Amino acid sequence: MAAQRSPSARQRRLAAILRSLRKEKGMSREVVAERLGCSPPTITRIEAAQTSARITDVTMMLEIYGVPDHTKEILLQLARDARKRGWWDKMSDTIPEYFQSYVGLEEDASSISGYESEYVPGLFQTEEYARAVINAEPTLPPEEELTSNLSIRMKRQERLVSAKPPEMWMVLNEAVIRRDVGDEGVMRRQLQRLLELSSQNFINIQILAFDSGAHPAMNGGFRILKFPKLSDPDIVYLEYWRGSIFLEAPDDVDDYNRLFDHLRARALGPDQSRRLIEQAAGGSSGP
Repeated sequence: MAAQRSPSARQRRLAAILRSLRKEKGMSREVVAERLGCSPPTITRIEAAQTSARITDVTMMLEIYGVPDHTKEILLQLARDARKRGWWDKMSDTIPEYFQSYVGLEEDASSISGYESEYVPGLFQTEEYARAVINAEPTLPPEEELTSNLSIRMKRQERLVSAKPPEMWMVLNEAVIRRDVGDEGVMRRQLQRLLELSSQNFINIQILAFDSGAHPAMNGGFRILKFPKLSDPDIVYLEYWRGSIFLEAPDDVDDYNRLFDHLRARALGPDQSRRLIEQAAGGSSGP
């Protein structure tokens, strides 16, 4: 089965607007589907941003909802933008289906924050560190698949050197910088990469030291994605082995924002964190 197209912030925004317009008119999905000549599940998928709506369908929906002409053109342009293919679509055969949605949203995010308990986040990984992480899987992927996965990971990192990189604030458990991934040389170079990134004015890296004791995120890592437009709600992304969960309910997002605030408060400050990373890097000896 073909993987679903990755949603972007634009697609989510359009979906939310179309859903809101329908509800304001007091119309059911069945009624709208009948007028469009499609099935009710199609309307459901459009309103859930699970599929890109065709421009002709959006045009008809806006007419059904009685949207004024000046607003209609704005929404049609949004629909056109939402259908633009991103670089990740060309690699959809090699990106795990559960991860495609995240890649599309990550590309649009203006801010990415979160916590990682076990390994360096993908946007911060060196290629050799990423290779070691992938090779730790119970079943090693074929070399062609491994090469493709590494290419995708490195492609994602281009956002960090773009004209408008996302603001990033990550809290890393001390285990992330202490656990040897790959040989000592690989680990040292990865730590040096973290130090280089932490010097960027749009990137904050804090270490949650072992001696901070128990903390509220001991059950795992997470990401909070924010977007340029206030109309695009924040998203919490949780990943588990071979799958992921997106949380969009305001109460859930608020809970994770509070959780992140607690972690930042418990973690070492940026300067102290850099010193600890330097210490860990200095403790490695390798080529």
